Amino acid sequence: MNLLDIAKQNLVSEIKGRYVTLEMILPFLKTLTTDFKLEVVGQSTLGKDIPLVTFGRGSKKLLMWSQMHGNESTTTKGLLDFLHYLNSDSVFNTFIKENFTLYMVPILNPDGAEAYTRVNANEVDLNRDAFNLSQPESKVLRKLVEQIQPDYCFNLHDQRTIFGTIGLQKPATMSFLAPAYNEEREVNDVRLKAMHVINKMYDNLQGVIPDQIGRFDDSFNINCIGDYLTAQQIPTILFEAGHFQDDYERDTVRKFVFIALISAVYAINENVIVDNDLEKYLTIPQNSPHFFDFIYKNVKIIENNQKKIINFAAQYSELLENGKVIFEARIAKVGNLEENVGHCEFDGANKLFSAENINFPKIGRKADFYLDNLLKFCNGLKINN
Repeated sequence: MNLLDIAKQNLVSEIKGRYVTLEMILPFLKTLTTDFKLEVVGQSTLGKDIPLVTFGRGSKKLLMWSQMHGNESTTTKGLLDFLHYLNSDSVFNTFIKENFTLYMVPILNPDGAEAYTRVNANEVDLNRDAFNLSQPESKVLRKLVEQIQPDYCFNLHDQRTIFGTIGLQKPATMSFLAPAYNEEREVNDVRLKAMHVINKMYDNLQGVIPDQIGRFDDSFNINCIGDYLTAQQIPTILFEAGHFQDDYERDTVRKFVFIALISAVYAINENVIVDNDLEKYLTIPQNSPHFFDFIYKNVKIIENNQKKIINFAAQYSELLENGKVIFEARIAKVGNLEENVGHCEFDGANKLFSAENINFPKIGRKADFYLDNLLKFCNGLKINN
């Protein structure tokens, strides 16, 4: 079974790009067959419906949710593609129906999704509200956990382009975590179950994005939903969809989310924890925030009447304008940058920097500049004359 081919065949093509809202996905959800149950399980801070999709009649219960952070839509797209595959007349459909009951919340934070913000309408990070339960969206999720009593939970997120894998010059395109359940970050049977599933996802993804799978930091915080659920003896897996070369819209990365979801389901069905699962999990490279979107090397500057050769970096910020996410590059760091990598790197060959009548890059300014007044860069990118 070629999972990448299956992922390509099951793309929900009408849902693409970084901006994904509840209104956009509802028409697709309403096309699901009667094998699926679509219901509203609560409302957001601003009164938007929070939908739940249920599929299957099997004994193994999985609860998964996406867009807990409203501006993290890649896993939502991967989850919709997964639903599209389940909606087909396939062996996988039958396998899931007989062995699992899947409970899926495509967008937990519809207000944040519409505003394209990490937080909800009360400006609260829902992934820091698992214990306090101060927000309506957090209460909806807690109620689902208590009603369903899931065997596993999948917490689906995006991560920024700054993350790569330690020791490798590649982005962390997909990262995973078996969250801790205490301050000491000890490993018990609950974490081992999550680690086993992550190892299986890692093996399958290594075949399509080798050395681009990371292990997320496991610092403990009881207000983080994964830590809270693990402490409640529910194996929970954090999914983090990251950057792939030139895929800022993340319509390639969604395919790897799809592969991860299918791999996870098959791993859970095996339900066999092996002796080396902890050891193998710990060999997955850790995430490291050492990437920039742009790095410019060997650039001449004049500062305080002194000429220097420096390196500098620029990073995209994401802005919502007229229903579209705009990427705006701004200068983020000046220095030797020896420990950093750029998704795009340019050798300035000792050419002189100039922007707005100054000859050195200022942190926070837009990455619009010239080198030797000949090479023009606009929004971080070199413009070909």
